[in-house]
Amino acid sequence: MDQRAKIAPGIPESHPTVSYWQDPPDPIANLRSTDTLPAESDFVIIGSGISGSCIAYNLLLRRPDAKVLMLEARTACSGATGRNGGHTKAASYRSFPRHAAELGVEEAVKTARLEYANIRATHEFAEQHGIQCDSRPCKTVDIIFDRQELEDGKKAISMIQAAVGSREGAADYTVYGADEARQRFLVPEALGAFEYEAGSVHAYKFTVGILKMALQRGLNLQTNMPVLSLKTLSSDQDRKQGWEVETPQGTIHARNVILATNGFTAQLHSPLLGSIVPLRGQVSAQRPGIALPLLPTTYSFIYTGGYEYMIQSPSTKSIVIGGGLGKLAAAEPAAYLEEFGQTNDRETNAWISRYLTDCTATCFEENWGSDDKAGRVQKEWTGIMGTSADGLPLVGPLPDEEGLWISFACNGHGMVLCLKCAEALTCILLGEEDQCRDWFPETFKITKERMGKTYTGRI
Repeated sequence: MDQRAKIAPGIPESHPTVSYWQDPPDPIANLRSTDTLPAESDFVIIGSGISGSCIAYNLLLRRPDAKVLMLEARTACSGATGRNGGHTKAASYRSFPRHAAELGVEEAVKTARLEYANIRATHEFAEQHGIQCDSRPCKTVDIIFDRQELEDGKKAISMIQAAVGSREGAADYTVYGADEARQRFLVPEALGAFEYEAGSVHAYKFTVGILKMALQRGLNLQTNMPVLSLKTLSSDQDRKQGWEVETPQGTIHARNVILATNGFTAQLHSPLLGSIVPLRGQVSAQRPGIALPLLPTTYSFIYTGGYEYMIQSPSTKSIVIGGGLGKLAAAEPAAYLEEFGQTNDRETNAWISRYLTDCTATCFEENWGSDDKAGRVQKEWTGIMGTSADGLPLVGPLPDEEGLWISFACNGHGMVLCLKCAEALTCILLGEEDQCRDWFPETFKITKERMGKTYTGRI
């Protein structure tokens, strides 16, 4: 794993798989706000996913006169955000025992509350601003196929409820036994189930909606503009301070550079190599079987060593399911290892493709029925996640690097972390940290100690 963690990610592939969400692309997909790049900018944001877009919007909301430039290597929202599984789901109970043991109960509670707040804020923002993105707050269910996972889950739920309070949203869980789970959720082999608040969203449309709001406030968006290098400027160089951002179309001087580049970040700042490691994920969009009714909840299917996650689009009825890494690890450990440090999203993993294709009908059995006449699989794709050694996001100013800021490494849980992490980073960047101190976990901030941790590949 150490060797995989130290692979330089390179710049994003030029011809990636096209996700279900990105077809068709939005009209701003290839936007260049200006024909030439500005020579200078107050803030240069690298990356146009949900983190970069939210940071741009928050900056321009708080500093309307700021010059904000966004550089995207490919099309707008072409990275992990536009390639996810459409879930706004935290499953905070699963990580709570580990967080409590490693970070302390107070930080574990703060993390669970942030995740819940992020879910709520995402759907409220979409509604408030009229972003048409299939925003659907709803319940979710974890279908459990392993007895030890079932018992561990019950203990974890009791633990988070004792710490947070069972009436609070972040700890509001309903536990079902096997018979009720099978009947209610249509999965004949379920050993039990946990139900709680979550949702689904078309993350590509949601993020593009935020980008359009930022553009209206003056954002300069430059797509298909990869950053080739970053170079710090010292005060004795023409009395300038900040960073030189090199692109194929010229160099920009920036007072502040914000890296929202997720799994590709170490290509631009090599000290982060091994601190943030790319991990390729895979998702499949499928036509539902003819016997499957419209599902009122989203799903996860949990087994020893992993899980899959699934939503049904409220507008198209398509099933979108992602995962397969846990099963790949058990079946082909060497192939599983190669998904770490992997930034090739031009291709899919053939083993995972077969598994995800079969997974839906296998889980629902007779409740799936025959396949649609048009076939089961509509589209499949890959995307590159950013993972950290301790499983927590990396947010804040880079140690000993004045004017260089980051917000990434949500470890595959960006839709329950990025919105609030972007809000917190904006507060910290603008010297207004008091506005987020009460709710933002201290353990999310990047430190030299966290950068030095050994990456083991836990997800």
